[in-house]
Amino acid sequence: MDLSSIRAPVRDDLIAVDALILHRLQSEVVLINQIGHYIVGSGGKRLRPLIVLLAARACAYAGERHIDMAAIVEFIHTATLLHDDVVDGSELRRNRETANAVWGNEASVLVGDFLYSRAFEMMVDVGQMRVMDVLAHATNRISEGEVLQLLNTHDPDTTEARYMEVIQRKTATLFEAGARLGAVLAETPSETEAALAAYGLHLGIAFQLVDDALDYGSDQETIGKNIGDDLAEGKPTLPVIRAMEVGTEQQRNILRQAIESGGREQMDQVGATIVATEALEYTVALARSHAQSAKDALAILPETDSRQSLMTTADFAVSRTY
Repeated sequence: MDLSSIRAPVRDDLIAVDALILHRLQSEVVLINQIGHYIVGSGGKRLRPLIVLLAARACAYAGERHIDMAAIVEFIHTATLLHDDVVDGSELRRNRETANAVWGNEASVLVGDFLYSRAFEMMVDVGQMRVMDVLAHATNRISEGEVLQLLNTHDPDTTEARYMEVIQRKTATLFEAGARLGAVLAETPSETEAALAAYGLHLGIAFQLVDDALDYGSDQETIGKNIGDDLAEGKPTLPVIRAMEVGTEQQRNILRQAIESGGREQMDQVGATIVATEALEYTVALARSHAQSAKDALAILPETDSRQSLMTTADFAVSRTY
């Protein structure tokens, strides 16, 4: 399973989105152009704008505003990446140096702000208050998720419920908003809009759960970032939280110390503990459950190629290795 077949129903739309992104990235400030093109052109999956396009087409939308919506969602996502990498002190993303590693934290934060403001300029151009409402609410929730994650950092008593609240806000919210916007543009009934929003929310949760599993169950070259980055930053994600919950006292002490101190000194012991407690299997099983919930939400839509691609995207989210 790969993204090329999923993208097929909206291939031309994606080309138009990429062209619009490049056009709206332009600035008279050279550094903004450099950093913006660096991060946007760094080989991401474009999954969030893809969801916008597929959702709109699956709801029988026949206009062109979904191109703008997809580009806006990608700008918001890119801004969050720039800010995340600064907060986390990350040095590698998608097998390339992060923007903050190349240009410094100050430039990365400010260009992230530019992308946010450019996204809101584009929302105003669309001229629909409902669109503004959805995206303003989404960006607010994303920021709340970032703060909640910061509060969990270096806290070995972080619960699964607290972790889930973070990923719902920080990651799943933008998937939810993107899918909802497709229904909004098509002026669907409220039930359809709610179903598309539920699809996006569950898809985003599944996507992040798999990301967090891959942080311990893959390799650097495949996932494009340093293995164990989350734990090195003191972030307890679900594989660690689950291992803490079911592990022995000795295993819990290893994980507790690793979360409190951060760094990579105990990564081998942590990895062995996560394997021994089957915490990765638990995390992936939960991801599959959310992916199925995402697919179930699409039952309200007629069978089309775009609907099928949305279904397949949910399968891709949990079967991917990168």
